[in-house]
Formats: sequence, C-alpha cells, structure tokens
Amino acid sequence: MTAAVLGPGAVGGVLAVGLANAGVRVICVARPATAAAIRSEGLSLRRGSEVVAARPEVAETLDEPADVTFVTVKAPALDEALERLRAPAGVVLPLLNGIEHMQMIRERFPDARVVGASIGRIEAFLERPALVIQPTPGVVMTVSSDAPPEAVDLTRRSGADVRVNGSADEVLWEKLARQAATAAVTTITQRPVGELRTDEEWRPRFREAVAEACRVAAADGVRLSFDAEWEIIEAMPPLLTSSTARDIAAGVPSELDAITGAAVRAGRRLGVATPVLDELFDEACRAQSR
Repeated sequence: MTAAVLGPGAVGGVLAVGLANAGVRVICVARPATAAAIRSEGLSLRRGSEVVAARPEVAETLDEPADVTFVTVKAPALDEALERLRAPAGVVLPLLNGIEHMQMIRERFPDARVVGASIGRIEAFLERPALVIQPTPGVVMTVSSDAPPEAVDLTRRSGADVRVNGSADEVLWEKLARQAATAAVTTITQRPVGELRTDEEWRPRFREAVAEACRVAAADGVRLSFDAEWEIIEAMPPLLTSSTARDIAAGVPSELDAITGAAVRAGRRLGVATPVLDELFDEACRAQSR
C-alpha cells in the first residue's frame, strides 16, 4: 500500500518516519523548501538521544493515487495544501483540529472516503524542515468506526495507538469540546492549564466554556459528559499550554479560529447560546492581533 502524508511537519513527520521504517511506501507531499530538505537529507525524528531516520519519497504535488492520505497541515494552511493533491486521494484521514475542515475536504474530493480522525496525544515539534523533535514517545489517535480496516491497519504500522470509536462527528467533538476553551484561555493569559484550572477567577469561566461546548455538541447530535471532559482537563500536565497559545506568542498563524471559532459558529448555527465562549473568543482574537 501507498501512504501519502500531506504536510510532513511535526505530526506528519512522526507518521511518515514510522510508516517508512515499517516498510510502507510513503510519499511526503510538501512545499518546495520542505520537499527540497527531505529530498536532500531524508526525514529525521529525534526522541531524546535517539534519532530515527527515513528516506520517504517526496513530491510537491501528489500526481498518483495513494491508498491512504494523511492530511497533517494546520488549519490556516489547509486550502493551499489541498491544491497539492491532484490524484485520487483514496481514504483520507485528516488530523486537524476543529470540525469545519471535514466539509472542505469532502467538497474538494467527493469521490474520496474521508474518515473522522483526531490526535488524542502527541508531543512533537518541527525544529527545522526534515527534523522533528518528539520529547515523549507515543502517538494516540482516534478514528471513526467507518474507517476501512486496511486503513486502520496501515496507520497502526506507524507505531500509533489507533482507537476506532464512534462517528466522525463524535470523534471530532469529543476533542473540540475541551479544546475550544483550552485554546482560548491559554491564549488570553499565556498561562498553563494547571494554573488556570485552579485560579479562582479563571476556573469558573474555563469550566462554563467547556459546558457550553458540550451543549453545542449535543445540539449537533453528539452527547458528551461535561464531567468526563473536565476530568481530562484535570489530568493534563500542570505546565501544559496549547499549540494555539504558543503560535500566537510566536507571532505565527494559529488555529484559534478553527478551534474556538468553530465552536462559537456551531453554537450560532444550532441556536445554542455560548456567552462565555463568545467572550473568550473575542478576547483571544484581540490577544492575537496585538
């Protein structure tokens, strides 16, 4: 089987190295500078003192069919990245935050099988093109139950712990319900989750924002337990922030609109009031524009 990785950055790089070293044919589809770097030196994954290298194929556009296409770009880059897929995409596993990307991908590739998927746990960042740093081992992801077994098996060959559970909407909302609040509060304050969940001022707003997102999910047909979602937040490492907060602090494009903005827009579409999420989104947008 052939796996295409659209956007071999942090998440895509981890998957590409794992798959290539498991004997899967991998085509990394990347922007010119990244493609040139991978072509020249291969793709390297550093975990502590261990460095795992791979030599996947690389292209600036995908011009041949792939059995499974992993979409691992961030939301602001999605529209441009999809232009690089010029051949039948087969099964598409988009590993993006939010919920709105599914419609865009389905509209672009009506004949593809687009599967709901989300990354539950991964710590990785791109130090430079072709070099991914993964501070802690392990990738956990969830895919929807309509995923073809062969696509699930191929994904597991990357070394990821792949769990199959629920519809696409359930897979995406289960993460977004807590992520919408977490992205906003960490962006506004530039403080870690451990401080915010115990702060007398921020804890009530944080909790209510998660509760609002759960109510929006319910209106969208996905029933979630607020207690279960908040339990996950309580279990997060105290120093954890969010990639959104880090991106905004670094002055690079963020996924704030794709995460918190998507939950706010879903509430409006479904007629569910989200006053706390609305306020947090507005405050986070102001922080982003500074």
